[in-house]
Amino acid sequence: MSSRMLFVTLLLLSACLCVQSFTGNGRLVRKKVPCCTEVSAANISSKVIGNVYRKQSSSPRCPEAIIFFTQGGSVCVDPKAKWAKNLTANMTKV
Repeated sequence: MSSRMLFVTLLLLSACLCVQSFTGNGRLVRKKVPCCTEVSAANISSKVIGNVYRKQSSSPRCPEAIIFFTQGGSVCVDPKAKWAKNLTANMTKV
């Protein structure tokens, strides 16, 4: 076996080991994002910054919500609020 072929083989083996250590048991490690536990219907449209929002699906401990970003941080809003529907119509979902 030539030294070049041995080098390439070791390089590929090292890359495979690195990828496996990052994925953990064959699954990608994902950072858990905390969910909103309460939503508000208050109109905060004037405080929203940027042109993106995130949608949260309901689960046993998390209600359905639209998450807007403001100077003070993330705000969880009732997705049925008319102002929220109007605002998200022209925004990009993340």
